[in-house]
Amino acid sequence: MTDDMTTPLAESPLAESPLAERIEAILLIIDEPIGLVALAAAVGSPVAAVRQALETLVDDYDGRGHGPRRGFELREVGGGWRLYVRDDHDDLVAEFIGGQAPARLSQAALETLAVIAYKQPVTRSQVASIRAVNVDSVVRTLLARGLITELFADAETGAINYGTTDALLQHLGINSLDELPPISPLLDDGADGFDEGTIR
Repeated sequence: MTDDMTTPLAESPLAESPLAERIEAILLIIDEPIGLVALAAAVGSPVAAVRQALETLVDDYDGRGHGPRRGFELREVGGGWRLYVRDDHDDLVAEFIGGQAPARLSQAALETLAVIAYKQPVTRSQVASIRAVNVDSVVRTLLARGLITELFADAETGAINYGTTDALLQHLGINSLDELPPISPLLDDGADGFDEGTIR
């Protein structure tokens, strides 16, 4: 007699949709590269099967399958997998984002931007720790506005480190981050949340 708690994955609702579709669903919502083991756990499939499915998706997006090459690609970066816009379309995307109607940043966005400006390079989880709130959507907004950029992925964790862009300097009317005011007067003890207290 089989207990409901030990029902094989093949008999669960999770296994009803094709593996590639489940992988794509996860890839579409992540903001940072996801490791193979974590992805396999998320879609409920063996690592080997997920690895093979990823390779098939790469070929498909690159036009080596039955369809055309896509405007995005699937890359392994820092030990994790993530969808990226192809380099060929960087100018197009930048022009599209730059052409969007400007809007005021929310208080949450301004606070997150300040943390990144003073603490960079900094990961999203570090920013979230300092602000004590989830900053995923705010970081996406700042990226879309071109105010911050992905600097590099941590070699061990795959976490993306963020920094500010020249566009931010232009908006602030300064030439470099060195011209930002000292953070100490803005904090109760001069260090809370910014352990180094200086701009890198």
